Amino acid sequence: MDIIFLHTVRAKTLIGWYDWERVAPQVVELDLEIGLPSTRAGASDNLVDTIDYDRVVNALRESLAAQHFQLLEALAEHIAHILRHDFGAPWVRVSVTKLGILHEVGRVGVTIERGLRAS
Repeated sequence: MDIIFLHTVRAKTLIGWYDWERVAPQVVELDLEIGLPSTRAGASDNLVDTIDYDRVVNALRESLAAQHFQLLEALAEHIAHILRHDFGAPWVRVSVTKLGILHEVGRVGVTIERGLRAS
């Protein structure tokens, strides 16, 4: 399977269980691995045969700015759903990180995989 990866994508969203976390949008960091539905792009060298990562980033930033999540797991599921359903990815790995949210902890996050990864 061919995989596009986007690392350290930053987006803003309202996220958190506690009231103090939901006062203003927080920056979250995303690491994405997106399985391609075919291997045509390598042969064709044409953008229409792959997933346009610029469109992915813009769609995710727009969606997250309009949403509210309590848990990182729900945020990761939302992202996975967009990637699989709106962009046709058969498999995704989504990591979501909150930065500096706990005392003396630099990063807190979750990673999920959805779909089938072809070998």
